[in-house]
Amino acid sequence: MGSPAFIGLGLFLLIPFIMAIFMSFTNSRLLSPNATEFVGIDNYAQLLSVNYIVLNAERNDEGLIKLDKDGDIKYPRVRRHLKSNYPELRSYYELTSFSWGENDKVVILARDPIFWKSLYNTIAFALMVIPLQCGLALGLALLINRKLKGTNFFRTLYFAPVVTSMVVVAIVWTFLYHKDFGLINQYINTLTFGLVDNINWLGDERWSMKAIVIMSAWQGAGVQMLIFLAGLQGIPVDRYEAASIDGANEWQKFRYITLPGLKHTITFVMISTTIAAFGLFVQVDVMTGGGPLDSTSTVMLHAINKGFNEQDTAYGSTITVMYFIIILSIALLQKMYFSKKEA
Repeated sequence: MGSPAFIGLGLFLLIPFIMAIFMSFTNSRLLSPNATEFVGIDNYAQLLSVNYIVLNAERNDEGLIKLDKDGDIKYPRVRRHLKSNYPELRSYYELTSFSWGENDKVVILARDPIFWKSLYNTIAFALMVIPLQCGLALGLALLINRKLKGTNFFRTLYFAPVVTSMVVVAIVWTFLYHKDFGLINQYINTLTFGLVDNINWLGDERWSMKAIVIMSAWQGAGVQMLIFLAGLQGIPVDRYEAASIDGANEWQKFRYITLPGLKHTITFVMISTTIAAFGLFVQVDVMTGGGPLDSTSTVMLHAINKGFNEQDTAYGSTITVMYFIIILSIALLQKMYFSKKEA
């Protein structure tokens, strides 16, 4: 009975992943006239290589530290400094930097800085969207579980974004986030009586990822809502009746009956939401394309750009293999944490 599903998983998931593993050890490219060659771990070395250098402040002929037009300490340009003093690091690019001591600056280098930025952005997105989406879903489930009038209508209303195409949702929210004509900015201006200026939600690196987090939590909360609702309906009603007789208030019922009764549901929702969050791609691809300044670039977007847009299928496969290992490790750590907590 399960053979159709197993065959589909094997053809469209297992075999392509095994092919990606083998491809990651080659220099395979799309539409390349050259034959594919085995390159060992070169792709992994390019992906994971990180180094650093220390830059000393520039000084004038009198030995005084130079300042730029903003009054900050002036340092040598990283690329020029690498070519002159570190020829073995010419294939590295600046990832980030921070001050060291009074006048020095440490520059972190990577052969693929976009991968590390994308990984950071993806982790930041997951840390923001998981509690927001799960909390919103639990709140909606508690509301619907009260069996008020119109429950079926609101259940359908909350679940509707889930069955809507993510591309369509992303396009609609792009219009909502428009700096000058978007409804969100107009509502903010109205509620604040014009005291808050229009926010460039998708064009400002300070707001772009937060905007995607809000949209993603709104779109995906319906699935977790139904799962939480099923868990709530599985808690025996007599426990709440006994708690009421003992004089427990609503918060005490929630803390000592609802949350313990949902422990397995919470574990499943947290792990599934984490896996979905780390697969962030469509929202970013449609709404920002990874910008501005790579502030919304994700690992999946980087893999697609490398594998298809730049036609470097071997390197794109390397990114997906490493990303699979990262997600698997996080999921296993979550499972171990919740298992120990239940024990």
